[in-house]
Amino acid sequence: MSTPPSPGRDVTTSPSAHHVGITVADLDRAVSFYTDTFGFEVLAEFTVGGEAFAEGVGVPEASGRFAHLDADGVRLELVEYEPEGEPLPTVTLDRPGAVHFGFAVDDLDAFYATLDPEVETISEPQTTESGTTILFVRDPEGNLVEVLETG
Repeated sequence: MSTPPSPGRDVTTSPSAHHVGITVADLDRAVSFYTDTFGFEVLAEFTVGGEAFAEGVGVPEASGRFAHLDADGVRLELVEYEPEGEPLPTVTLDRPGAVHFGFAVDDLDAFYATLDPEVETISEPQTTESGTTILFVRDPEGNLVEVLETG
């Protein structure tokens, strides 16, 4: 259900969510992680380049390899840029500007039990005082992904 536009706001310019994007150094490795770990389906793979793209993303002579995945109705966009920029420092959740995204599962203990041992976790699943059980993992790029089971 969408929210009606504000008075005086043209309906054609009202934003709606389209995707969550993550820049990665190795697109194939990232796609494998998200499809193998979470079972997400690849919706599309494509390449974009050219002057308009480089200008639009603010990276001279940029091109990108993209993969769009279906994360249970949320489009997850993974993109590998050429030229590649410098990696960000290790993300911790208490840093202003830190970003993570969360995915719910029915049984977090079962998810954790079947998690590939190569996947880095912050801790074992923890049940917070709100009753939600949480687990943070890092994707191959070091991005934080929260897996949760609500109480």
